[in-house]
Amino acid sequence: MSKPIVAIIGKPNVGKSKFFNYVVGQRISIVEDTPGVTRDRVYAECSWRDRSFTLIDTGGIEPETEDVIISQMREQANIAINVADVILFMTDIKQGVTASDTEIAMMLKKSNKPIILVCNKSDNYGEPNLNLYEFYNLGLGEPYPISAANAIGIGDLLDVIYEKLPPKTDDEENDERIKVAIIGKPNVGKSSLLNKILGEERSIVSDIAGTTRDAIDSEFENEFGKYIFIDTAGVRKKSKVNESIEKFSVMRTLFAIERADVCLVLIDAKEGVTDQDAKILGEAHEAGKGIVIVVNKWDEIEKETGTLEKYKKEVYNKISYANYAPVIFISAKTGQRINKLFELINKVAEENSKRISTSVINQVINEAIAVVQPPTDKGKRLKIFYGTQASTKPPTFVIFVNNKDLFHFSYQRYIINCFRNNFGLEGTPVRLIIREKNDK
Repeated sequence: MSKPIVAIIGKPNVGKSKFFNYVVGQRISIVEDTPGVTRDRVYAECSWRDRSFTLIDTGGIEPETEDVIISQMREQANIAINVADVILFMTDIKQGVTASDTEIAMMLKKSNKPIILVCNKSDNYGEPNLNLYEFYNLGLGEPYPISAANAIGIGDLLDVIYEKLPPKTDDEENDERIKVAIIGKPNVGKSSLLNKILGEERSIVSDIAGTTRDAIDSEFENEFGKYIFIDTAGVRKKSKVNESIEKFSVMRTLFAIERADVCLVLIDAKEGVTDQDAKILGEAHEAGKGIVIVVNKWDEIEKETGTLEKYKKEVYNKISYANYAPVIFISAKTGQRINKLFELINKVAEENSKRISTSVINQVINEAIAVVQPPTDKGKRLKIFYGTQASTKPPTFVIFVNNKDLFHFSYQRYIINCFRNNFGLEGTPVRLIIREKNDK
C-alpha cells in the first residue's frame, strides 16, 4: 500500500505552512524532498525513526461568512480527513481556543482517525504557557506545544506522529503493483479511459476506497500485470480555480501524481497540446514520475500519410523538456491501442526504477568526455572525477567534480543525453546532483 499520510489542518495563520516548511527546508526528517518543488506543491516525502510518510499542508480553513462556517469547514476538512492516516490539528496558543477551533474539533472527533492537537507559537522554553490547559476543553487529548518559528518541540511532535502511524505492512515499500495516475484537463476522456479498461477486462481484483471523493483507486490485474489506477478530477487553469473546493481538487490531482509510479497525461487529439496540458505534464515531470503522453480521441481525426508522425513532432515542440516521454494515440471510446498502452506503462515503470552499476556509469562518462571536452571558464576546466547512482524513481545520479560552477546546464544536459543513449531511460526524468569532492 501507499505510505501513510499525515495532514496538517487548522484555521489560517496558525503556522501550518511554517511547520511544513521547517520540516521540509531544514531536512529534519526528509529522505528526499519532492524534486523540483513548485510553489503550488503541498506535500513532501518524510522519514522519522526509519518510518516513511507523506506530509501534506492543506491550507487554512476560513469561512467567508458566519452563515456558511460549518459547510465551508466540512468541505475542506473532509478532504484532509479522507486522505489522512493521522491528522495534525494545529492551533495558535496565543489566540487560545476560538469558535473555529471548536467547530473543527467537533468534525474531527467523528472521523475516528488519530488526531494530534498541536499548539503552535509556544515560543518560550521552560514552563508551559498557561493557555495550554484551555485546549484540553477541545476533548482531543493532550495538546503538544511547539514553535515552528523557533524550532521548539519539533522532534517531540515527530515522535508522537511516529507512534500514531498505522502498523507497517510488509508491502508498504515493496508493492509490486504499478500505480498509474490518469491526469489531464477536464473532458479529455480520463474517466472514459478508466471505464474502458475496467469494463472490458474482466479480471478486476477489487475496488479500493478512494483517498478522496474525486480520486478513486481501482485495483486491476490482467495478462500484462497488476496495477492500481488513480482517476482524478480535471485540472483547470488557475484563473478558473475560484471556489475553495476547486482549489482542493487541484491539490488532490497533484497528490495523485505524487502517489503514482506512472502518469498518463491525456491530451485531446482535436485540441492538440495546450498550455494547460504542458502545465499538467510539467507537474509530473517535476515530481520525477514516469510519463506516457496519451493522445485520446484519435479516431475522430482525419488522417493522411504522415499524420501521426507530424502530430507527434508538434507534441514534442510544445513540451521539449519532456521529449523522453513516449506518445501513444488511442481511442478510449473504441479501445484502440489499449493493449499497447499497458506495454508502455510497464516499460516506463521499469525505466523509472532502473538501477545502473557505478562501473558502467563511469565508463559512459569517460566516453562522453572523450567525445566532447568539458567546458572551461577563465582558464579553469571542469573535471569530472566519477559518478554513481544515488536513487531510483526517478534515476538520480551524483557526479563529483572539481568545481560545481563550471558544470554548466548545457553540459549537464549532454551527460544526461549520453545516459539516455546508453541506458534507455525512456519515459522517465533523469536527475543530476553535482558535488565537489570535499562536499560532505
